[in-house]
Amino acid sequence: MRIVIFAVTLVVGLVFCMPGRAADQSSNDQTIVLVTATGKIDGSLQLPVSKGKLPVVLIIAGSGPTDRDGNSIGLKGKNDSLKMLALSMAQAGIASVRFDKRGIAASASAATSEADLRFETYVQDAVAWLKRLKADARFSDVAILGHSEGSLIAMLAAQQEPVMAYISVAGPAKNAADVLLQQLQGKLPPLLAIKNEEILSSLQAGKIYADVPVELRSLYRDSIQPYLISWFHYTPEQEIVKLSCPILLIQGDKDIQVDTAQLKALMAAKPEADSLLVHDMNHVLKIIRGDMTQQMSSYTDPDISLAPELSTGLNTFLRDKLKKKWFFRLFCGYFLRKNCCS
Repeated sequence: MRIVIFAVTLVVGLVFCMPGRAADQSSNDQTIVLVTATGKIDGSLQLPVSKGKLPVVLIIAGSGPTDRDGNSIGLKGKNDSLKMLALSMAQAGIASVRFDKRGIAASASAATSEADLRFETYVQDAVAWLKRLKADARFSDVAILGHSEGSLIAMLAAQQEPVMAYISVAGPAKNAADVLLQQLQGKLPPLLAIKNEEILSSLQAGKIYADVPVELRSLYRDSIQPYLISWFHYTPEQEIVKLSCPILLIQGDKDIQVDTAQLKALMAAKPEADSLLVHDMNHVLKIIRGDMTQQMSSYTDPDISLAPELSTGLNTFLRDKLKKKWFFRLFCGYFLRKNCCS
């Protein structure tokens, strides 16, 4: 039961509102802030040590009370997965911005009440970040990357504010209600399982469910239901077809939260998209070759490095799909410095 509770917490908990462990000599991690009507959203800008305009990737964290670095506030310890991902891109000459969603960590004050929060709130925040990055003279092209639930947020944001590339990492294809139903399948007593299906069906239909059993109120309390209804309105495999930019779909085959069937469904919906299935990579982008104990420890151990194949595949895609001028400038700058100093 411990594992079930853990997985569900990552899916729903968000709505209560080696490389990568620290910046090194090849990168510069700076504070960046987005000002909104209800408060500031804090982020980190990872800048490569380079001159001239560079491409930048907006990184959107996944479900649960997950901060900009990929760490869940509800767990002891850190995995630093998104921080590591940002550093790997910086080492490849690609800038990135990752941020704490409103209501989370340093952006806690930007949240209003839980009852007022909607899925679209996060989408609009992502759109605002994209507009800001496009207006920043330091950057050439802007791409967007979403992890887990952040995959759908990024997908919807890219529909409103066009980007040069979209990347989904461990992103579900099915409706979140169906994913939640699958996560809980076989984990609840029969009568409670029936009630759970009734609640999810009601929310998917856009209707508040009034009589939630005590055992399920942490998932379906009154204040959270409007958010869930807004979230369940979108199905990723239907939304991804609306994108016209280059797409990369990334999935690990040791992911216990989003299985490889989700990747296959996204690929079927968008056949022209590039895809990368990383062997032995789990949901927090780490290589797992052991048992469930290793799976669980990877969520809270920053000493476990990022999956190398993930970094290589992602950076190769970005180099290929973003405009070449930034890489040409990067190469020329290096060549000139090397010859002038030799």
